[in-house]
Amino acid sequence: MSNDTVRREPIEGFDDIPGTTLFDAQRARQGYYVNQFCMSLMKAENRAEFKADERKYLEKWPMTEEQREAILKRDWQRMIDLGGNIYYLSKLFSTDGKSFQYVAATMTGLTQEQYAEMMLNGGRTIENNRSKADWARTGGPAFGKNAPAFGKK
Repeated sequence: MSNDTVRREPIEGFDDIPGTTLFDAQRARQGYYVNQFCMSLMKAENRAEFKADERKYLEKWPMTEEQREAILKRDWQRMIDLGGNIYYLSKLFSTDGKSFQYVAATMTGLTQEQYAEMMLNGGRTIENNRSKADWARTGGPAFGKNAPAFGKK
């Protein structure tokens, strides 16, 4: 398996948008086996085998150990960073009985209730969310004037 962790395709302009991971050709190659593993969970017999011994099931796929660990820990953002596509990952979190809302909330550092309320109030405001430099300067994302005062979970 080749080491496809060095970026070859330019992402200038995308790499500074907070909360955005560009799923391009390189990331698709990098996460190919993560995504194929997730697709395998569409079959009931594969879900049962995976749930019986997750590590053993993951050994069937020639992914990196870092990718396996992210899956085992259910580190959703890390899986995306390592080439997982959220629509393929949905097969995994559905296997766990989790929703898109649950996963999105964990990736934002909010509870499900806070995440739902934020989205019902229009989501994050563009103010303080234009670049990672905004977050570095102010300590994190802004959720908008109508959103409740969210803190960490």
